[in-house]
Amino acid sequence: MSLSTGDLTREFPDGQPLSAQPQWRKDFPTDVPEDDHVGRRDFTKFLVLTSGAFVAGQCWIAAASLRNSDEPLPEISLGKFADLPVGSVREFRYPTEDDPCLLIRASETELLAYSQKCTHLSCAVIPNLEERHLHCPCHNGFFDLESGRPTAGPPRRPLPRVILEIRDGEIFATDVELRTV
Repeated sequence: MSLSTGDLTREFPDGQPLSAQPQWRKDFPTDVPEDDHVGRRDFTKFLVLTSGAFVAGQCWIAAASLRNSDEPLPEISLGKFADLPVGSVREFRYPTEDDPCLLIRASETELLAYSQKCTHLSCAVIPNLEERHLHCPCHNGFFDLESGRPTAGPPRRPLPRVILEIRDGEIFATDVELRTV
């Protein structure tokens, strides 16, 4: 049924006239289907604001990466070469405190350092020197110990390698090599 009041014609969901409607419907005459309708202007405003937020975020990321790319990474001492026994692993942070890394002395002459964050979802990798690999337990990913390249699991990119230098028997981390293959 519909109700005519001047130019306003309204049909109630239950089909009853206004006099038969409950009091709450008289107090709050909201038309639900019309209330859920989103106009083109509101939808366009939503799209513009959301797109603007994405553009601002991308600009911030680009500015942050440009600012850091020109600065050389700091050199930090990781200790004496003689104090690191063969078959041992030491954790350190490089280039910032938020970047965990592993220093591995795999043999008498072989010294390796990698980022400890898996390139799949940044879980911590665990070294297994007997089997010559680094294992990511989150999704069962494996990396080759000598090269840092993925050998199994979901990781597709190799671990970032920390560049090491030995001067006067002391180990220094000097740079990070980001590799894609």
